[in-house]
Amino acid sequence: MKYRLLFLCTGNSCRSQMGEAWARHLWPDLFDVSSAGIEAHGLNPHAVAVMQEAGIDMTGHRSKTLAELPTRDFDFVVTVCGHADEACPVFPAKTRKIHHGFDDPPRLAKTAKTEEEALAHYRRVRDEIAAFVRRLPVALGLSDPSRPEDRR
Repeated sequence: MKYRLLFLCTGNSCRSQMGEAWARHLWPDLFDVSSAGIEAHGLNPHAVAVMQEAGIDMTGHRSKTLAELPTRDFDFVVTVCGHADEACPVFPAKTRKIHHGFDDPPRLAKTAKTEEEALAHYRRVRDEIAAFVRRLPVALGLSDPSRPEDRR
């Protein structure tokens, strides 16, 4: 049985999408993963591009709100920006909410002088999210996720 995991941010355009994609890629047998936003801002093409560089295809993703998800019954909710953490809706009591904020690549890229400079912000945040997701099972206290007896 998989744990239900949600990545939540303001617009579900970049950071939460990357979190979902990394978790699906790294932990397909451990988590049933979703992402959503407080609002839906549309999928960020730069986020799609830098994830593709890492070998992960997000072209089938779409930006969505929490109301569009089929369930709110999650084991874990990870907020990836301050606004989502502050505006996080109420979940069932069993849901464990974790906040781990990441810089907002679109905001950082606004001051970039070149496309390459802009993409560098997305790549850095992509890599930070990947590192976070790699450590996530242990951080959540799931012990050794490769051992079936350590799963629920």
